[in-house]
Amino acid sequence: MLDALLFGGAILAAGFMLSWGAEAAEKRISQGLIVAAIALITVLPEYAVDFYYAYVAGQNPASNYVHYAAANMTGANRLLVGLAWPALVLIHWFRTRERQIDLAPVNAAEVTFLLIGSIWSFTILLREEIGLLDTLVLVAVFGVYVWRVSRLPKAEEDEDDEPGPAAALATLSLGRQWLVMCALTIVAAAVILVSAEPFAEAMVDSGRVLGFDEFLLIQWLAPLASEAPAVTIAILFVLSGRAANGLATMISDKINQWTLLVGMLPLAMSLGAGSLSALPLDARQHEEFFLTAAQSMFGIALLLRLRLSLWGAFALAILFLVQVGLALRFLGDETATIATLTGFAWAYLALAGVMFIANARLFGHLLRVGISAGHPETHPLSLPRQDDE
Repeated sequence: MLDALLFGGAILAAGFMLSWGAEAAEKRISQGLIVAAIALITVLPEYAVDFYYAYVAGQNPASNYVHYAAANMTGANRLLVGLAWPALVLIHWFRTRERQIDLAPVNAAEVTFLLIGSIWSFTILLREEIGLLDTLVLVAVFGVYVWRVSRLPKAEEDEDDEPGPAAALATLSLGRQWLVMCALTIVAAAVILVSAEPFAEAMVDSGRVLGFDEFLLIQWLAPLASEAPAVTIAILFVLSGRAANGLATMISDKINQWTLLVGMLPLAMSLGAGSLSALPLDARQHEEFFLTAAQSMFGIALLLRLRLSLWGAFALAILFLVQVGLALRFLGDETATIATLTGFAWAYLALAGVMFIANARLFGHLLRVGISAGHPETHPLSLPRQDDE
């Protein structure tokens, strides 16, 4: 348990170090690209832990590490949408009394590519494994997403924009900024590499010591540590008056986890196995993945008007908390747990279907802006602003 706290704290600190340098570069890179970069960099701790589980699963395919890799990935994804997104809206409401966070037209790219990745995820359910085909497709989707956002406009200059340590970095000369950013990256990467294995193993052992279900510990507690830097940076954006940037960062975080992280798991498993391998999904993991994909679709449906309202945030949070509560209630009862996962997945899809139908006339325009508009600020989404969720 001490190891879990020690190495979890190290990973948390390394995530913050990575994020400061990424924020300092915000004015030198396109707005969409820096959002993607911050999301990718701050989630590296999550990658390290999940890759370790997948690597060990490849070495011993009959072990529980196969389940741990899937659990960590699905837990991290559902925490982002079920807790992090609503938290930003609630904080924004407490701070300003505005009942929604409005995204910029450029953020249509994030919503569009999250939709593409989520649609592909349902093909994984049909094959009941995450294989090398998924690696090729999902890594390609992520690559096109990064290329797309790199062509979007730069953020407007504002000397007071960066919150926290990034503001201190911005006062340095350009050469010193890059020197410090490189140093932060190297040190943080080394800490993450050294800490990933002992932290991942400590989480498993802590579950045994506490007599708590190891699967749930890895699914929910481990991602809390690895996701904390990314979520904290998004909260700082909201507190500094840039709520749209905070929410866009969390959406981008979800994109790179739902595409690049999922797509890279078969490679990590193949490295461990010494041959090409796929990550299988058993009955429980199949429904965990189904629920994660369905929640993703509902989250996208709430963003179709490029805003997330207070009611939408409450819906995401309540559904997530009830599902986790039922998972704890049926702990040890595999049949009831699987039935709960399936029921919630279909509920998410039904709600998403209603939202997509209600916003059908907006959907095509959103896709056009997200995929091809060169200057989305000239293509506003002109439907009335209201709490449609």
